[in-house]
Amino acid sequence: MKGKVVSVNVSEKKGMAKRPVNSLTLVPGLGVAGDAHAAPGDRQVSLLMNESIERARSGAECKINDGVELIPGSYAENITTAGIDLCELKLGDTLSIGAARLRVTKIGKECPRPCSIYYKLGSCIMPREGIFCEVLVGGEARLGDEITID
Repeated sequence: MKGKVVSVNVSEKKGMAKRPVNSLTLVPGLGVAGDAHAAPGDRQVSLLMNESIERARSGAECKINDGVELIPGSYAENITTAGIDLCELKLGDTLSIGAARLRVTKIGKECPRPCSIYYKLGSCIMPREGIFCEVLVGGEARLGDEITID
């Protein structure tokens, strides 16, 4: 199974959407260099399918508040993908993006209370369709990079 990176995103603070950047540096055992969520643990890098964002944009998932532009990074994902069904992955699966290698550590996201994204967008698809990975081998992730399931 192959896909591609359609956006790489970071934020300086937790609890906010991420902004697209040219590239991400993936650091083993830490996650995305310069991202507010960079830390050891099982949620080092977040991924979400652009197809999920498009579905939400079309109104199939939620009613988006007026004035909100739904784009890659809106759900605070680090890497927005296309052409690969992240929902089919299982815990322990590994994937490669450029020279970097990631292992799936969480499927979905627990939201103990509605987060700022939920209040801004009216719904959050990360609990159902987002995945989290740990960085096994570091490297750069860029727009257009191929993603392969190992």
